[in-house]
Amino acid sequence: MKTKHYVAVAAFATLAMAGCTGQKNATNTSGIDLANMDTTVSAGTDFFRYACGGWNDAHPLTAEYSRYGTFDQLAENNQKQLRGLIEELAAKQNEPGTAAQKIGDLYNMAMDSVTLNKQGCEPVKPMLEKIAALTDKSQVIPMAVEMRRTAGIGTFFSYYVYADPKNSVLNIFQMGQGGINLGEKEYYLDNDSITQNIREQYKKYIAKLFTLAGFTETDAQQKVADVMEIETAIAKVSKSATELRDPEANYHKMTYAELKKQISGIDWDAFMKALGIEAPAELNVEQIEPIQEVAKLINTLPLSKSISYLEYNLLDAAAPTLSDDFVTARFDFYGKVMSGRQANQPRWKRAVNSVDGLLGELVGEMYVEKYFPAAAKERMVNLVKNLQTALGQRIDAQEWMSDSTKMRAHEKLDAFRVKVGYPDKWKDYSALEIQKDSYWANVCRAAAWGFNDMISRLGKPVDRDEWLMTPQTVNAYYNPSTNEICFPAAILQPPFFNMEADDAANYGAIGVVIGHEMTHGFDDQGRQFDKEGNLKDWWAAGDADRFKERAQVMVDFFNNIEVLPGLYGNGQLTLGENLADHGGLNIAYLAFQNATKDAPLEDKNGFTPAQRFFIAYATLWAGNIRDEQIRVYTKSDPHSLGEWRVNGALPHIQAWYDAFNITPNDPLYVAPEKRVNIW
Repeated sequence: MKTKHYVAVAAFATLAMAGCTGQKNATNTSGIDLANMDTTVSAGTDFFRYACGGWNDAHPLTAEYSRYGTFDQLAENNQKQLRGLIEELAAKQNEPGTAAQKIGDLYNMAMDSVTLNKQGCEPVKPMLEKIAALTDKSQVIPMAVEMRRTAGIGTFFSYYVYADPKNSVLNIFQMGQGGINLGEKEYYLDNDSITQNIREQYKKYIAKLFTLAGFTETDAQQKVADVMEIETAIAKVSKSATELRDPEANYHKMTYAELKKQISGIDWDAFMKALGIEAPAELNVEQIEPIQEVAKLINTLPLSKSISYLEYNLLDAAAPTLSDDFVTARFDFYGKVMSGRQANQPRWKRAVNSVDGLLGELVGEMYVEKYFPAAAKERMVNLVKNLQTALGQRIDAQEWMSDSTKMRAHEKLDAFRVKVGYPDKWKDYSALEIQKDSYWANVCRAAAWGFNDMISRLGKPVDRDEWLMTPQTVNAYYNPSTNEICFPAAILQPPFFNMEADDAANYGAIGVVIGHEMTHGFDDQGRQFDKEGNLKDWWAAGDADRFKERAQVMVDFFNNIEVLPGLYGNGQLTLGENLADHGGLNIAYLAFQNATKDAPLEDKNGFTPAQRFFIAYATLWAGNIRDEQIRVYTKSDPHSLGEWRVNGALPHIQAWYDAFNITPNDPLYVAPEKRVNIW
């Protein structure tokens, strides 16, 4: 369910359970595992291999994974912890309506393969029949809304309730592009052989779902054509992932009357009625053209094509909760074709993920109680303050920024809201019932509960205490609309933080992560939001141009990285995350220097403190990845590949050159005048 936009959610979030404030630790080990390294490769030739080669060799990809790194290792460990908590409840008879009953029963239904295979596609037949019974084009949008409202199924375009980007204290109704199940428009439009093959395999997958649902092969092929016609038409006018990174260009606030005028082909009164809300006085339409195209398609195409499209979206959404043949069909496309995985996750992992996704904060309460010590919160807050000080120093040091902009940047930095561990107030799931009828029916109930929770916020003040991730999520984020940085409990643990290590390794790991999230407040997107979270130009004349000029160096650098033969990185798409890595490294290194200036650290394991700082950072990105997944990420992921978050980021950091004596003769060397210099 879509709940926010412009939130820079880093897949890079590894934090500590103890603060690093320059104080001496109990054992003060180096924090470096020599077995993770490959010192047969020089640091200046391939630092990724130098720091991570041993780890990569020891962790080859298994059939289950398209990518596996130290971050995934932490996520897998977390998944096992959740399994233990959930299965303990699932083994008991729990009182109806309790959290234990909801969690346990949902998990048991997800695990009950005998019942799921016996039911086949029966659980979705009532909705399939309702879609097939449509008799007029005017019924298409209300049906699509019903699918979203009662089952969480997105179709032609997206809509949600969240903070007005230019009035961040108020929740408003917002709409945007959607409706293309391959995610990125390029999959429908590019004509290279690999993308063409993906489209052909996608067609086979669509046909397979329809035949599994009981349609004839002839009907299935017609429905494939219908679906591809609609999705391709929407894709043609949709904005790319890169274009979506411009918040100003994706903001079009208008009155309800203006909506009716600009997109006249949709009965908006019927739309709002189906949602169960009164028409809002104002709303934000992020991307207008794709919704105009949807109106055109519904009105000009035969009704049968819209029916095929809605039916497919239902089958695709429900497939993971149905019989094994549906699950296999979906995995064969999204898992094998798209990402290169060879085997699906075992059923217990899929069941844990489902319970976690649908009953997030119920599971979170259990998780925090067992695995997150309360003392960690206070220690983390202190560490964040240390990094804030360093970022303030970095702001002051920027010669390209005017004093007035620096002053407002400090105001924004000082206004950061810091969330650590878990929310102070948990969500109330009492209105959500989990019944023993079918797995799919309960997925629908949970989705409907979430939708109702979201829609109830319309016109109300933004709850700045709400968390956009659950405590058991192995991730972190910066949210411009609330000017907050959030570090859930699940990432505040080993293996990414070594409580016995000294500050060199810890600042290189968690310090960079915290600095990364802080820098998101000042990256190419975050810098456009003020200290209150409003999309507003707060920069003095000329400063933004100087920022863009310096940021373009980063864009050009990553555009020239060949990630696979003939496939290059997208420097504009990954700009925000690359800037955050750059800022995070600079901020954390300065904080490390501040913390140890009065008590310099010793060399350990043959490495200086500065060297251990950068080795610890690189180790965060140890991992292997399949070529298919590289292609997916390059088209759609705002994060650069792990290898290039090392070999692409460090050559712009002077302290790295100093630490490893990198010279112009080294392949990774970048001349000073060609390096990025921001924050």
